[in-house]
Amino acid sequence: MQTTNQKVKALFLDRDGIINIDHGYVSHIEDFEFTEGIFDLVHLFTQKGYLIFVVTNQSGIGRGYFSLESFCTLTDWMTGQFEAQQIKLQDVLYCPHTPESHCTCRKPKTEMIDSILQQYPIDLEHSWLIGDKQSDIDLARNAHIGMCIAIGNTTIQNATYHFDTVSQCKDFLTDTL
Repeated sequence: MQTTNQKVKALFLDRDGIINIDHGYVSHIEDFEFTEGIFDLVHLFTQKGYLIFVVTNQSGIGRGYFSLESFCTLTDWMTGQFEAQQIKLQDVLYCPHTPESHCTCRKPKTEMIDSILQQYPIDLEHSWLIGDKQSDIDLARNAHIGMCIAIGNTTIQNATYHFDTVSQCKDFLTDTL
């Protein structure tokens, strides 16, 4: 937790489709495949002083496809892989509910971002969110995150930028961030 009143910039990342290839309800280490360029992309942000957060909907828990324990084991392993690349994930926040549960934490609702703001003095206006679904971009807009990037899906609307791959995003931001 930050003890200063100075606001810091953050990068908010979706997990499935951004950090890892989305094979559908990924819950085991052996099924987890990092997207090409993700470590370089995140390292670029850490070099610029951004705090890194993961915000992810994980309805597979609520649907009974995998347990919370399996998710936490995978998350610990994933965090360790980032640490091995000298990248600190500040926190991983998740919604375990199905869309039908109408919870308050599922993206595009802002509860995960609101929770982060209670612990960290984040400058949302100068922060970024990267996602691959409309709900990610809608979360960025709902939470007033300054910049949002859509990866892959060309039907996503209201993104600041759109790229086909994480690597293309990294190449662009290398010159502009």
